[in-house]
Amino acid sequence: MVALALALDRHTEDRLLGDLVEHGHTVVARAATAADLLGSLDAAGARGPTDTVALVGAARLTLTAELINGCDAKGVRVIALAATDLDRRYAASLGLYEVIGADARWPDIEAMLVGGIAVPLRVGDQSRATGALRRGSVIGVWGPAGAPGRTTLAINIAAEIAAAGHTVVLADVDTYSGSVAPSLGMLDEAPGFAAACRLAGSDSLRQSEFERIAQRYNSPQGAFWVLTGLGRPSRWPELSSERVTKTIQALRLWADYVVLDTGFSLESDEEISSDLFAPRRNAATVSALREADHVVACGLADPVGMARFLRAWVELADVLTTERVSVVMNRVRASAVGLDPNGQVVSTLRRFGNIDGAVLVPNDQQATDAAVLTGRTLRDAAPKSPARASIRRFVQSELLAETAPVTGHRRTVSWRRRAAATS
Repeated sequence: MVALALALDRHTEDRLLGDLVEHGHTVVARAATAADLLGSLDAAGARGPTDTVALVGAARLTLTAELINGCDAKGVRVIALAATDLDRRYAASLGLYEVIGADARWPDIEAMLVGGIAVPLRVGDQSRATGALRRGSVIGVWGPAGAPGRTTLAINIAAEIAAAGHTVVLADVDTYSGSVAPSLGMLDEAPGFAAACRLAGSDSLRQSEFERIAQRYNSPQGAFWVLTGLGRPSRWPELSSERVTKTIQALRLWADYVVLDTGFSLESDEEISSDLFAPRRNAATVSALREADHVVACGLADPVGMARFLRAWVELADVLTTERVSVVMNRVRASAVGLDPNGQVVSTLRRFGNIDGAVLVPNDQQATDAAVLTGRTLRDAAPKSPARASIRRFVQSELLAETAPVTGHRRTVSWRRRAAATS
């Protein structure tokens, strides 16, 4: 028998009440908010329940750091019922590992009540309610001028990671030509990333504000959040280096992966400016790349595109170490580089850039046109596209093969999937 303290919405409580009574459990406290539940637990503790579990909704009204700390002090387990991915991420940000879906059947909840999972109350020297979790990974997608396919690659990287079961934020950091919103058929009158930067600049960027300004790309194959880019390039001063860095650091806490679609220019214009403290247009791109854990450098697989890429590659090496950079060449085709296009591209990169192991994405204009026309990802618009298959293999082998940033059982599941795929 388990003594339960409930802080659930009325619909969920009515659905579960009959089952928990039927299985011999008792309700020792009921409340509408986390603060009220904590007060009720004090009174329940005076009556001496020996095995108490707090079953709460994973929302800010019913789940707080104060509630978790109070329950830890009283020896009360906390199990959260999450209705959405954001609820799960919010619970994880508080250090709560025991989370189950709000629509879960009673046998699953019963198994959690009786068994649960092994959760340390402290991580290192910090309480679990301080959010001492591994941060999400940041992936920056960069390419030189000339439309090498940065936005298309960033969108489809985000889609493939989301389809693998991770929470993803796709942010448009391009200060010259933000293209994520039109590519996905979204309205961009109010640029989401600029709004996030303004809030971060005043230390006001909270998860609730993020949910308000971000848009959602919905897909049965894997949805993800989108922070749209600048509608007018003249607004680039809003994306200062400090604001961009703060925004990315905040996004790390709310998503497993943050994918950044950056601009092309890496030039520093301090030497041609008389005001050393003036904002720099390329600061957003440089800051985003330096903040990224993994950078994807993409180029166009034709003579002009490869020449541009190799010149810009030298500039990229001055900004960050190329040890954490993967090279992707888009639109590989014999009509542009001759016979054996894969071999031609590989040998050119090796000879003139000392680049090995580049990922080659075949040209599939029909599939990419269909994706742009419908405002969808390649996974949704053309799932059998060779281009999509190449991006998917790259994501699984190089981006998801690293240690996943999520915690608890979700990280174990991701590792097992990768192990099975490798086998």
